[in-house]
Amino acid sequence: MERKLLDEFFEVLNRLPKVQVKLCSPLQSASSGRKYDARAELWVGGKAANLLIDVKKALFPRDVRQALWKFQELARAGLPSLEGRQTVSFLVAQSISPGARDLLREERVGYYDSGGSLFLPAQNIFVYVDKPPPKTLSKSIRSLFLGRRAQVLHALLMRHGKWFGVKEIAEQALVSPATASQVLTELERFDWVVSRGKGPTKERNLREPGALLDAWAKQLEAMRPLALRRYFVPSVRAERLVKRLAEVCAAYKAEYAITHEAAGQRYAPLLSTVSQVRCRLMVGADADRVLRALDARIVDQGANLTVIEVQSSGELLFRDLVGGVRLASPVQVYLDLLRGEGRARELAEHLRNERIGF
Repeated sequence: MERKLLDEFFEVLNRLPKVQVKLCSPLQSASSGRKYDARAELWVGGKAANLLIDVKKALFPRDVRQALWKFQELARAGLPSLEGRQTVSFLVAQSISPGARDLLREERVGYYDSGGSLFLPAQNIFVYVDKPPPKTLSKSIRSLFLGRRAQVLHALLMRHGKWFGVKEIAEQALVSPATASQVLTELERFDWVVSRGKGPTKERNLREPGALLDAWAKQLEAMRPLALRRYFVPSVRAERLVKRLAEVCAAYKAEYAITHEAAGQRYAPLLSTVSQVRCRLMVGADADRVLRALDARIVDQGANLTVIEVQSSGELLFRDLVGGVRLASPVQVYLDLLRGEGRARELAEHLRNERIGF
């Protein structure tokens, strides 16, 4: 894998105008015995540099920090002379997360990934090619924000600032401890979660809730639209419809949560009016009875009630009971609003600033 990545990297460099690169024997610290995985001599338009290269399968922010510590240790230990040529620490990987790329650019460390992204910072030599992450990385990141894994993220965001164990967060997220542990391990690689202790007493803390919520919001753009049903409930305004819906759901024991503008307004008022009610409703016989009791009629246009169909109680986590009405959690309402239209996004940012706070 390492040699294949290096060959691919050198091929990309050699295709650039006035660029030549040659693989050389790696350098080793005389005092520590540690070394880079590879070294390459690079010529760009008559200017020369040495690339001191480490090869990784994947790089996330935590992996980058570990690599930077190694580079710093090698620099302190001292390396053999390279005929006065400048040296550039460089990382080659199959995939590099966006956060890891940002960190590498800040630290002026070069990188290349199999998606074709390239950053080469050197004195009088600068190459920067920015391409989307490889599909395998994008798919892996996206899976964090889907299904039961997303329930773990939801629980973490609702508990930000507090320390917790795997079993505790698994119970709150309604998932297995194995699923919770897998998600937490991934988040540690992003440097969003920190840990203390070991073994059964190990605890974690979400130290970057804003970064996690930003990443979730970004992933919404690539996700499939939610399954929606649009209805018209006659002779009732939006405010009254919310209360009527809550009453009927309670009567038939249907699981629901008001979301979008109708919920955002209750958490952090901003809009003068709300014309439509959107509700997360557990599919099944209870939901059907609720819609019949409301005399809700399926429509293509002019809907005043939109139902987001949910399949499990995990999609209704952390509801709030406000004035006798069950609202989706502020985090869930924020994410739902980002998928809305009109002034929904404006209300989403207002809700995040006023109620969520990160």
